[in-house]
Amino acid sequence: MRVIVIGGGIGGLALAAGLRRHGVDVAVHERDTDLSATGGYHITLDGNAQAALAELVAPDVLERLLASASAVRLREPDVFWDHLGRELGQGRVKGNDASVDVDRITLRLLLAEAAGDSLTLGRTCTGFERGPDGTVTAAFQDGASADGDLLVGADGAHSVVARRLAGGPTHRATGLVGVSGRTPADRLDADGLRRLGPRSGLAVGPYGTALYVGFLDPVGRAVLDAPHLRASVTTGPTYIWGAMFPEAAGPSAPRALPGPRLRDATLDLLRRRGWGPRPLDVVERSEAEDVAYYRFNAATTDPRRMAPWPAGTATALGDAVHATPPTAGMGAGAAIRDAARLVREIVEVRAGRKAAAVAVGDFEADMRERGAAVVALALRTVHGVLATDTRLGAPLTRAALPLLAGAAALRGRRTAAADG
Repeated sequence: MRVIVIGGGIGGLALAAGLRRHGVDVAVHERDTDLSATGGYHITLDGNAQAALAELVAPDVLERLLASASAVRLREPDVFWDHLGRELGQGRVKGNDASVDVDRITLRLLLAEAAGDSLTLGRTCTGFERGPDGTVTAAFQDGASADGDLLVGADGAHSVVARRLAGGPTHRATGLVGVSGRTPADRLDADGLRRLGPRSGLAVGPYGTALYVGFLDPVGRAVLDAPHLRASVTTGPTYIWGAMFPEAAGPSAPRALPGPRLRDATLDLLRRRGWGPRPLDVVERSEAEDVAYYRFNAATTDPRRMAPWPAGTATALGDAVHATPPTAGMGAGAAIRDAARLVREIVEVRAGRKAAAVAVGDFEADMRERGAAVVALALRTVHGVLATDTRLGAPLTRAALPLLAGAAALRGRRTAAADG
């Protein structure tokens, strides 16, 4: 059995690594020519995603990943602020949380290494055709083609494969967009470091604005203390931030703006919506060249409408099917779990225990349920942010935030008094 994978992102490379590990003939075609030139800055993998990854890659690859990842359980509890930097409350204590944070680039490069010579770079898929003999042929922009028994679209939210299978787009714009960047901790002053701390946080404001600040330290808070195995791109404590605002409010032609101008336009937009200097300090001190713009896309939350095609010799996984806003931190993990399930099904086919169409159908049924649940979870935050930009939501937000900040300050004083 030969499998053709379109897309060398996290899901496609994870699938290829797993298939190679089981001796399945697989070829991955990726349009990028440089795997380190990838969007996003860090990925959270929960226990389920890590278990799936353990099925797909050899133990030494997983060990290198854990030596390059930051343990969520070693962070302080997450915190919530308002747009003026006043604390609103804290999240739960992480305790035994098994989740880890890792650079997207680091994870992609490790998976590419596991995929080995099955990966071809600089190949853009333009479409595919099914043959009368049951094979499927992918066509590429450079005139090349590739034949296989199964074609898997792992080519992201704008997937050529999934769009052809579904007869149209598999996602929609949510109305929320983001600008993200990274700020090394040593760029902040003592007050900024003390306020942010070794934890992640979310600041919320009126008019559909919010700012997520994640903490990543794969050196000082590594999951596995094995410096000789470390492959992380991030080499010290770093804050990964993402500003959110309604698409209509964003800077003009944001994708065309260079990093420094995009950062400045984002700061200007948030300041005009009442944001104070304290929460914006981490944005202002960022590595401006790496600042990037992205749109929050989302697939349907109805599993019956997800992947609306009959099981056959072509399928898709990850964002190609269940495009997920970053607000749940589970999109990459969901793609890895898709890959693990599909590998298990393909192994069943190769062993003669299942027909190919049945195996693909079982994979897609499982993917629909899990994918729809992840999208629904991510959209809760999206809808909550957008609700602060409605006729009723904007004044309610402006009125409620000072009250929440006051209540949090009172709780803090009582706790301090009790401890004293």
